[in-house]
Amino acid sequence: MTGPSFPHLFSPLTLGGVTLKNRILSSGHDTCMAADYKPSPAMIAYHKARAKGGAGLIVTQVAGVHETARYTSHALDATDDDCIPAYRELAAVCHAEGCAVFSQLFHPGREIMETSDGSLALAYAPSVSPSERFNVIPKALSAAMIAEIVAGYGAAARRMAAAGLDGVEIVASHGYLPAQFLNPFVNRREDAYGGSPEARRRFLEEIFAAVRAETPAGFVLGLRISGDEKDAEGLEEAEALTALRALAPQLDYVSVVAGTSASLGGAVHIVPPMAVANGYLAPFAALVKAAVDCPVMVTGRINQPHEAEQIIAGGQADLCGMTRAMICDPQMANKAAAGLTDDIRACIGCNQACIGHFHKGMPVSCIQFPETGRELTYGTRQPAAAPKSVLVVGGGPAGMKAAAVAAERGHKVVLHEAGARLGGQVLLAQLLPDRSEFGGLVTNLTREMELAGVEVRLKSQVDRTLLEAEAPDAVILATGGQPRWPEVEGQESGHLVDAWQILRGEANVGSSVVIADWRGDWIGLGLAERLARDGCQVRLAVTGLHPGHGVPNYVRDLAVASLSKLGVTFIPYTRLFGVDGDTVYFQHIASGEALIEEGVDTLVLAQGNVPDNRLAESLPNWQGELYEIGDCLSPRTAEEAVLDGLKVASRL
Repeated sequence: MTGPSFPHLFSPLTLGGVTLKNRILSSGHDTCMAADYKPSPAMIAYHKARAKGGAGLIVTQVAGVHETARYTSHALDATDDDCIPAYRELAAVCHAEGCAVFSQLFHPGREIMETSDGSLALAYAPSVSPSERFNVIPKALSAAMIAEIVAGYGAAARRMAAAGLDGVEIVASHGYLPAQFLNPFVNRREDAYGGSPEARRRFLEEIFAAVRAETPAGFVLGLRISGDEKDAEGLEEAEALTALRALAPQLDYVSVVAGTSASLGGAVHIVPPMAVANGYLAPFAALVKAAVDCPVMVTGRINQPHEAEQIIAGGQADLCGMTRAMICDPQMANKAAAGLTDDIRACIGCNQACIGHFHKGMPVSCIQFPETGRELTYGTRQPAAAPKSVLVVGGGPAGMKAAAVAAERGHKVVLHEAGARLGGQVLLAQLLPDRSEFGGLVTNLTREMELAGVEVRLKSQVDRTLLEAEAPDAVILATGGQPRWPEVEGQESGHLVDAWQILRGEANVGSSVVIADWRGDWIGLGLAERLARDGCQVRLAVTGLHPGHGVPNYVRDLAVASLSKLGVTFIPYTRLFGVDGDTVYFQHIASGEALIEEGVDTLVLAQGNVPDNRLAESLPNWQGELYEIGDCLSPRTAEEAVLDGLKVASRL
């Protein structure tokens, strides 16, 4: 199928012995769905959903090629023939949808996150070169062990071919073992594998030879590489281009990314958050495309089909990795091909439930589409056995999702929102610096409700009288929350405001501000950046160990970098105690000692929310079905609100 608006994106492309039906790629990413180091039924269902949704190519997550390659306890492993049946099933379900499947082959070298038993890992690298991010000092690889690992790549590729996969991708990106060999800061060997660019490429060249020797003709071999590792001791563009010019003749394609796992700043680019520009790596991909004769893939914040079409039409790349776009909307490719672009649920780059779940060791999902990662439970929308009349109170994320899903299942749904606009707290969240894209959550959920046939009534305040008059079969309360104001000794003597007042423009602040951040989330970070940009001297006092302790790693690290440049002062381990005029008193939560901040014009409270359950409390004897979801049930985040909506609506 050729998308009428995206002729380049929906044109076929041949890689080695495989012809892809389009240029849309789900790039390799850890799903945390492995079972005993093999693809699980949940993982297979996850990839099947994207294949069914129209993806041209799925590259599955990294598979270890050696016993020393297990970088987490939920990794995949390709060191034994026992993996073949599960991979065969995965390949079969994707092929049935016309989607090609490759596997990444992997060794992390020194980049070891964890072990299965909790002990510190024994890691290996070309030289004894420490990894800053994971505090790992590796052992230098012997020549014999290098030969073992090279053979492991070949054997793993043989297993993937035996399982029916179409190709493999050697992961030389993000500072992993092949990249460590290429990097003169990490590879300080003086033998045949180091000392010159040619010698540093030898490891990869031997891997390619081993893979070719173990796989049939036409089996695809690709290479993933970071064009710029974004680190003072990382590979740079010129070094990557030099390596690619030499290596590309042995490859069927090159996949371009950025960043490194070895440092906090470089790791941000593994899954760049919404503060990073869309398609920001396309210019480097264009340099690679001009330097090599094989097809080039590019990833990095390519969220919409028009962005991918522009990159391919402009000759910057041949395929586009749109991984998070398909985590957010598995049907993205099919919708684009059919010209239904308004129906695409666009990724907002929040990183909360995708890579954020991975960093917790949990299956990836999406705050907008919690069905992702839960395909075996929620992958198919079940029609209601007995359609009901459903009244939803509250037009924030929880209420909108509940309304959309209930209506999709066949219920007659009316949603009442007291305000003039849908969105709830999202309308405030999108006002934080570099967070405007978060407002896409409202756009997407609004469209879902429209398609499902939900009736929306704005400026509609719901009370018991209205509920009794409407007499619905089921009532879903999604009335949200309100800012929490803790008891602060002496607060009448100081100038205190809350986060909502600042975002709504209802508060004046002076030139010196202290933010008391209890949650350690986007609100504290965002307020600090907004006020610092406005010229305030900002001190961010956090209850946790560091700023943004409740935020996904890469979002946090990028935000902290911005705050550091703006001169924001960080004060960890704090508990708000009291105020006395222009002085704010904290207690150190570990030592119990007093922390005193003087010369404060305004104390900004970012203390989380409390439930707004006034309506629920007015219905103690309600006879019908009554459900509470989102912040009115328990103040959490948009992720839990949307998931609450899905769960309740799915069981009506």
